[in-house]
Amino acid sequence: MHSSAIEKILKEVSDGTVDVAQALQRLKHLPFEDLGCATVDHHRSLRQGFPEVIFGQGKSVAQMQTIITALVEKGSNVLATRVNAAKGKKLAPLFPAAIYHADARALTIEQHPVKMRGKGKVLVVCAGTSDIPVAAEAVLTAQLMGNEVEKLYDVGVAGLHRLLARKALLAEAAVIIVVAGMEGALPSVVGGLVDKPVIAVPTSVGYGAAFGGVAALLGMLNSCAAGVTVVNINNGFGAAYAASLMNRIHA
Repeated sequence: MHSSAIEKILKEVSDGTVDVAQALQRLKHLPFEDLGCATVDHHRSLRQGFPEVIFGQGKSVAQMQTIITALVEKGSNVLATRVNAAKGKKLAPLFPAAIYHADARALTIEQHPVKMRGKGKVLVVCAGTSDIPVAAEAVLTAQLMGNEVEKLYDVGVAGLHRLLARKALLAEAAVIIVVAGMEGALPSVVGGLVDKPVIAVPTSVGYGAAFGGVAALLGMLNSCAAGVTVVNINNGFGAAYAASLMNRIHA
């Protein structure tokens, strides 16, 4: 449940337009709700500033519909990640405000405006076009968490001049997310150019010896550039969440 909804209920109790019993009924599912297939954490927005996110991979359409309905009924904005096109095509028509983002493989529902909480700009950089799905997940997540976001795509080390031509954009960012597969060299390069946090995201893009992203992950973990931190393979969401916390204006 969004904090503004809690504030509204408390104000109504204070004004006498809602009695205590009615307020308790409306709050009865806090802090969580057992749906059988899932236990939805309605308190997460109050604790962390962002509602529970649905990881769509491995969940059926029926399970996702149940979870999304529970979040929507409590007034939360919704972000479901790892939603393939087949699931997105079935889920989106079930919720009038739903948008399926094919590039990010994600579904969103915005029931209230996103409050801008970012102190500066989050820049999402990706090495190659094949890395865009992971980068797009990071972009979408960072936007929903209240950040100004810019993108810089297809600037990998095979053509380093493409990145160096955009040094001004790197300098303007408060936090930089760098997404790369293959040998995962790009975060080290970016980390050597800037004076701000760099969050590296290895992807599973690459030929056989890339080992599904393990080569990029190990390369990033062994970066010689200071200030580079690394999230899990293909975890654009996790990178954007961390970047948002770094960039957040605290209430």
